[in-house]
Amino acid sequence: MLSHLDAQNRPTMVNVGGKPVTHRTAHAVATVTLPPALAGLVAGNEIQSKKGPLFQTAILAGIMGAKQTSTLIPLCHPLPLDDCRIEIQAGQPDATGAVDVTIHCHAGVQAKTGVEMEALTGATIAALTLYDMGKAVSHGIIIKDVRLLEKTGGKRDWRAE
Repeated sequence: MLSHLDAQNRPTMVNVGGKPVTHRTAHAVATVTLPPALAGLVAGNEIQSKKGPLFQTAILAGIMGAKQTSTLIPLCHPLPLDDCRIEIQAGQPDATGAVDVTIHCHAGVQAKTGVEMEALTGATIAALTLYDMGKAVSHGIIIKDVRLLEKTGGKRDWRAE
């Protein structure tokens, strides 16, 4: 049975009232492929635009998004994040001139429930911000491979293989 369904298969919030508060962390990643026209503007791991610096703006948006996870995703518990860090790194151009940008979101909290959704939301919102700010140059931006890489705390730790 899924944790967010009751015995009658109705949506329900998981009751974490009896669980202990523990230190919990999560690390999520998203990849954004910038088409050649936009990738050619990357300089010093940043893109300057009329809207401002794309990567720095995406970092702020990702942190803000992680903090708002419970308002975006039904049944997520609101968590007071102790830490949220976003790192954005542009790779080398491929044969076509496109560049993969990797967005890592690390989140941490002292809570009764995990922080995976916050890390995934942070990485995703940062990726969407890159799309929004870059679409003036090209709509060919691809957001892909959003996934959890690691979580610690709670019943068990987990790491992607």
